[in-house]
Amino acid sequence: MDHICPLCRTNNNEMAIDFAIEEFICSHCHNLITLGQSAQKKIVKKPVENVVLEVGCKGILHGTEYWVINIVIKKYGSNTFWREYSLKDRAGNNAYLSESDGHWVFLRPVDFAFKEFKYYAEADGKKYRWYETTPCTVHAAAGFFEDKLPFGLATYKEYVNGTEMISREEYGKSVQFFKGNHISRAEIKKAFGILELPYRSGTGIVQPFYFNVKQCTNIMAITALLICVLQLYVVTSRTNKTVFEQSINFADVTDKEVVSKSFVLSGGSAPLKVHAFSDVDNSWANVGLSLVNENTNEVIYASKDIEKYSGYEDGESWSEGSQSEDFNLCGIPAGNYHFLISAEKEGGAKDPFKTGYRPANADFSIVKNDAGNFFLKNDKDQTISTYNETEALANDIMQRTGLPNSIKTKGKLDSILLNMPQEYGYPENYDKNPSVDITATWLPVSFWNFGIVLVCLIIFTVVIHWMKRTFETGKWNNSSNSPYADN
Repeated sequence: MDHICPLCRTNNNEMAIDFAIEEFICSHCHNLITLGQSAQKKIVKKPVENVVLEVGCKGILHGTEYWVINIVIKKYGSNTFWREYSLKDRAGNNAYLSESDGHWVFLRPVDFAFKEFKYYAEADGKKYRWYETTPCTVHAAAGFFEDKLPFGLATYKEYVNGTEMISREEYGKSVQFFKGNHISRAEIKKAFGILELPYRSGTGIVQPFYFNVKQCTNIMAITALLICVLQLYVVTSRTNKTVFEQSINFADVTDKEVVSKSFVLSGGSAPLKVHAFSDVDNSWANVGLSLVNENTNEVIYASKDIEKYSGYEDGESWSEGSQSEDFNLCGIPAGNYHFLISAEKEGGAKDPFKTGYRPANADFSIVKNDAGNFFLKNDKDQTISTYNETEALANDIMQRTGLPNSIKTKGKLDSILLNMPQEYGYPENYDKNPSVDITATWLPVSFWNFGIVLVCLIIFTVVIHWMKRTFETGKWNNSSNSPYADN
């Protein structure tokens, strides 16, 4: 399409498509030329600031190929500007891109007048709230115009519903109606192959929220319902009971661990409460537990000190600590388990029979205390027999071992027994606090995590509704008919 400027003789042939025009602005001398006339009409300011598209450039929007046929910068008041790009497809249909503060709207003309009321308008069965009525003038322009370019005062009246808008443009007796939608910056860049767009500030008149709040709320509600159902299943699918109970002798776990019997935890994950008791008195004890999952070989370790001290000072008695301690192993899932148990107490737990007198080939050991009494411990049944006289003990030793009952043998045994080292305080000290009692209880399913998740879902839902309201309030900041005017 060639249009030669009658003033500077520049051939304005930027367009690759042909359509009928009434006026054009020369790209060289910027004169507004009426087709068929040679007289100078008006020099028009060239659109420069924040203009990113050029007359004649091509882009594909919503599957249709468009050419930019003109650019008009509109002015409201003394310092409010926005840019309008007129588009035309190969079939001759018109569309428009409007950009303000970096926000883009794609508009198409409609051939019907929508119904207007005081604060809203109706189109296609949908209500649009009145946003603003804006008087404006043409500040700068370039390109080709199918009608005369109006430089007088024009009036825009805009109505908004979410990401859609309808508008009425009135200039003199001429009235045009448009319907538009938000279009993203990414779509503009892709359509026209440009890299930089005007800086975006504020909230666009039909800019969508970052995500669909209604869908998000529905997802939160469904998630909360599923969590409730799952929690109900977890609660009803298991019983709460004592799953392990054992008394551990400190002497049996000196420098080693004891492997407990296996036990089964069934149902949903829940805390395993461990209760440990030891008859400490002005002393301490420690128990170490390793919970072993026999299905996965995962190990959870815990250690607990048990201590109790008391006394009498300045005429008053005092006490601190306890003979029992409770602790939880949290979030234990169902499965087969056993404990590895270690324990120790203040002063150790040495078994005096391990260093006592043991005859050759015998299945028993003998110790002697500081009172002159003898004690024989049977290895088979762990029973302990007490003897007050060496003669009775010597006879029992000969009977148990099959030694000859002779004066020589008795004399030798008497010498050994009389010269044995003494275990001072046995059996009182040895029997004091000999063990720690361990009980493990499969607790009720905890509602703590369940409650935290539900509270987080509720807080998230409230926050996104607050964000949406704040977003919409910002969108209507420039409107004289804001539904949030009383906030």
